[in-house]
Amino acid sequence: MGWTEEKVAKLKELWGKGNTASQIAEIIGGISRNAVIGKAHRLNLSAKIKTRSATSSQNYENSLEEKNYKTRRGRKSKFKSLIIEKDFEPENPKQLEELDENSCKWPIGHPDEKSFYFCGRSSLKDFSYCKLHLLYAYQPKGKKEEVTEKEEVPEFIEKKIQSA
Repeated sequence: MGWTEEKVAKLKELWGKGNTASQIAEIIGGISRNAVIGKAHRLNLSAKIKTRSATSSQNYENSLEEKNYKTRRGRKSKFKSLIIEKDFEPENPKQLEELDENSCKWPIGHPDEKSFYFCGRSSLKDFSYCKLHLLYAYQPKGKKEEVTEKEEVPEFIEKKIQSA
């Protein structure tokens, strides 16, 4: 099928009115949507992609910033509640075979050593770790190493830090 002068004129007219390539192909008949797109491209007809107006894009960006702020605040508040609580239950050392779905699976030591074990405290729902090890594993963005005062750190955490 070839493009005749009448078909090209009809394409330009319909394209200018804002019809889709599928609609133009159907109206002209005997050509595919892709043929319409290809011919429009070769004729350098204006692109049909509509962009957001300046005001709507500004609103869109503002809503994205708002959403990101809410997400960050929500995630931080989840961890803050864990940080405030300082009285963690004592470790309950377990071997691999003793672990179940409700025990913390944080490894202590090196697997090649005889003293190697898993934390064994009660894990939080939907997580593999206890409250303490959840703080290590899932740190809030941008707060990788938050400085804490010496008296705030429980003694057993201090021992872990020194042994690491």
